[in-house]
Amino acid sequence: MNATIEKFGYPATLVAQFDHWLVLLRPSQPTLGSLVLAARSDATAFGDLPAEAHAELKTATATIEAALTQAVGYDKINYLMLMMVDPHVHFHVIPRYEGSRTAAGLTIMDAGWPGQPDLSSAIKLDGEVDSLRDIINRHFDSEIIS
Repeated sequence: MNATIEKFGYPATLVAQFDHWLVLLRPSQPTLGSLVLAARSDATAFGDLPAEAHAELKTATATIEAALTQAVGYDKINYLMLMMVDPHVHFHVIPRYEGSRTAAGLTIMDAGWPGQPDLSSAIKLDGEVDSLRDIINRHFDSEIIS
């Protein structure tokens, strides 16, 4: 795995995997259910990914959206490709909603709603990683498309 994937807590944060992508629970949650969609390659530019990785984004994003609809009932979803600190291709997947959502003993408000996500208000997960990952993972298990 590349260093970006490891920085986001792999393998402890792994929610789902595809041939070219991993879905990880984001260790810092600006909204409940925030994820990282990370390319499994060493590419540091989106355009350097193989065509198959781009094609698989259709399946990965559809699966993410169906699972997060069940898990947190978001109103909108943001895919942020920032790659300023962590160089390998990845997206921060931020489910957006008015108010707050609760799971795994956490209640997290979308502090940026309805504007840009407020990443600075993120809740750093500690002991909740396993339970929140497992809650979200259950929704992925029912949505994974082969």
